Amino acid sequence: MYKRIIAPILFILSLPVFSQSGVTQFNPLMYEIIDEVSAERLESDIRTLAGFGTRHTLSDTTSDTRGIGAARRWIKSTFDDISKECDGCLEVSYQRNLVKKGESERIPEDTYVVNVLAIQRGTKYPNRYIIMSGDIDSRISDVLNYKDDAPGANDNASGMAGAIEAARVLSKYEFECSIIYAGLSGEEQGLFGGKFLAQKAQDEGWDIVGVLNNDMIGNIEGVDGVIDNRSFRIFSEPVPPTESERERRLRRFFGGENDGNSRQLARYVHYVTKKYMPYMNPIMIYRLDRFGRGGHHRPFNDLGFAGVRIMEAHENYNRQHQDLRTEDGIKYGDVVEGVNFEYTRLLTAVNAITMASVALAPPSPDSVNIGGIVEPSAKLKWNAVESDDLKGYIIHYRETISPQWQYSVFVDKNTTEYTLKGVVIDNYLFGISAVDEEGNQSIVSYPDGIIRD
Repeated sequence: MYKRIIAPILFILSLPVFSQSGVTQFNPLMYEIIDEVSAERLESDIRTLAGFGTRHTLSDTTSDTRGIGAARRWIKSTFDDISKECDGCLEVSYQRNLVKKGESERIPEDTYVVNVLAIQRGTKYPNRYIIMSGDIDSRISDVLNYKDDAPGANDNASGMAGAIEAARVLSKYEFECSIIYAGLSGEEQGLFGGKFLAQKAQDEGWDIVGVLNNDMIGNIEGVDGVIDNRSFRIFSEPVPPTESERERRLRRFFGGENDGNSRQLARYVHYVTKKYMPYMNPIMIYRLDRFGRGGHHRPFNDLGFAGVRIMEAHENYNRQHQDLRTEDGIKYGDVVEGVNFEYTRLLTAVNAITMASVALAPPSPDSVNIGGIVEPSAKLKWNAVESDDLKGYIIHYRETISPQWQYSVFVDKNTTEYTLKGVVIDNYLFGISAVDEEGNQSIVSYPDGIIRD
């Protein structure tokens, strides 16, 4: 018996609310973006992608109707069409890399792994990026079977269609920060597409604020007996694997084992969702990915970039990595009929407003130092953020066992040093974000140094 969690969406007129600090709490643009995401367009794109038969990394690259070559050409053409609608606002390109035979057990012959990228260049911070990715490739039971049908409707036409739809919606607006909509290949053969894009970002000195890896955002019927169209998971690892010995030592004394850049990005997705889509249930999972598994955010994490995986809460393993068949009355296979397009719309909207919030907000404060040892107070100091529309800063703090920021204090833009009197530093964890006149808030920065009086 399935447990159903099917909730109606309540349409609420949300007007800007002002706090005592004068900071606008809600940006009406976010509701506009949510409303513009289309389930009908997502369904059309998912059906098109599944209709290529297979998108296996090793499949046909020359056919116009079947295989990964046809799929990636269609994705690029779709991004090109979106760019035409916004007067060329997207820089659309292929990223092509050769994987040699033997680099992976899943690459039995020399194979080109080709990503499709669409960059919406920021007006003020063109080298600062927020990235939404979906995987192009698909597979069935045998990871090396590239001939039989592998429609990959949920895994991962849903995530790829989400990135395309986000581009349609957000390309209508201008943002200070750059946004990348990425179709990554070779995920099932060893996360190759993500590795190549992450390496490109490192080699070219990109300032990546975060990577939102969308991998399976269409299924609401789980093998755990739950049908749920409101919950989704945000996977994030605690601290970057690239942290230095100094950072590790500081963490022993500061705390912060749950405050690395990816975990802060996950909190930000949660915060934006609950702020603008309160009917949704974002679930933070304190793990890189599903148990023993991996996704295309991991190569970015491996190089120190913040990255999370956004996906459905209740998976159906009968529809993942399965040959198309019926056994004992059970249908197996990742077909279009297993995708809930309205749910895909909701998770696409989550991504769109998260990226818009990041791309509109001031940069996060850096060089955040903290002090207040053996005193009934906590002192924080940080570098000023250069932004024309900066309103000020928000000091966040929470109990050490709390997963989310619980308390906050606003200070104006001329303040870069503040003492929280009566707040015992030993009992809380702290962070700083920047906020602009419209209430767009940056991702929280965790302290990385000590104030020594």
